[in-house]
Amino acid sequence: MPQDNSNKILCKHTQDEQTFLVTPTKGMEYIHGTDTKMTVCIDNAQHPLIIDSGAHCSIVARKYLYNHFPNWESQLLPTKAKNFKSASGKMTSIGTIIKERIIPHRKGNIRLNPEFVVLDDVHSQELLLGTDYQRMYGIDI
Repeated sequence: MPQDNSNKILCKHTQDEQTFLVTPTKGMEYIHGTDTKMTVCIDNAQHPLIIDSGAHCSIVARKYLYNHFPNWESQLLPTKAKNFKSASGKMTSIGTIIKERIIPHRKGNIRLNPEFVVLDDVHSQELLLGTDYQRMYGIDI
């Protein structure tokens, strides 16, 4: 079930944090971080995907498509917004692409048909699933 996105915050019955790991030395908590990388199947091949709770849309780099999907340009759809912003600066969109992907799960695989914005000036070696599809499919992180 998707989380309740209402703005109500209940502040009663607050308790102090409890960690599941041994608390590291002060200034070293960052060593316990991890990413949300997983492997998905697209066109019967495995591809890395990152679930990014900070990205407002799903993206793929043009270079990644060139390297892994030879006929991707024939599947390109136009986008209205051409410029996107990130922490590292502006990024230029050349269109969107829809690629069926299968996410493996121990209780049964999940098939998604997400639309990815194709960015020209990004050099990522992974597909990035943004909050657009997390909200559409009720994925809670």
